[in-house]
Amino acid sequence: MGKVRVAGFSVSVDGFGAGPDQSLQDPLGVNGPELFQWFFPTRTFRLMQGKDDGETGVDDRFAQRAMEGFGAFILGRNMFGPVRGEWPDDAWKGWWGDNPPYHAPTFVLTHHPRAPIEMLGGTTFHFVTGGIKQALDMARRAAGEEDVKIGGGVSTVRQYVEAGHVDEIHLALSPVVLGRGEALFSELDLRALGYRTVEHVATERATHLVLAK
Repeated sequence: MGKVRVAGFSVSVDGFGAGPDQSLQDPLGVNGPELFQWFFPTRTFRLMQGKDDGETGVDDRFAQRAMEGFGAFILGRNMFGPVRGEWPDDAWKGWWGDNPPYHAPTFVLTHHPRAPIEMLGGTTFHFVTGGIKQALDMARRAAGEEDVKIGGGVSTVRQYVEAGHVDEIHLALSPVVLGRGEALFSELDLRALGYRTVEHVATERATHLVLAK
């Protein structure tokens, strides 16, 4: 059985993992894209956009690690999209177009049932109404010997960390101050939960920190 990992999760120096007021116009929240200035120039991200360019180096290596080795993904409802409450129809299929970047079974936490959606590239979105443990059990079965990635957003990561399910956390600490947003680790005692820093590398755009138990 593989690990359960958070990887490539950007956080501001004042502890926010997303900006406030997420919407169709601001999917990462207001000022949220500032957290990802380490990621956007990388070759890994540019390839995801269908481009054959981009920077290599440390940031790109961490970006690659954040997307490789996963047999399943778990997302919160907000990470999947801005639609709230009951699904009005089947029109919304995620932020990513016809070919999302996951290429594996992806389990979306929600309170409202919806039929699975098969996308191009091997991604199938499954909507889970039974909570974080049910989603994790389903993701583990789907992943087999590969890892499961807790893809976000902030609330989903917090729930899995607090419940003790996450083996490893890779944070990209971006040198920006958001002021407001979704606090990633507020009132979570990571030391008491067993985490320690096992790797840290600084670049011009971020400090990469890997926490593990």
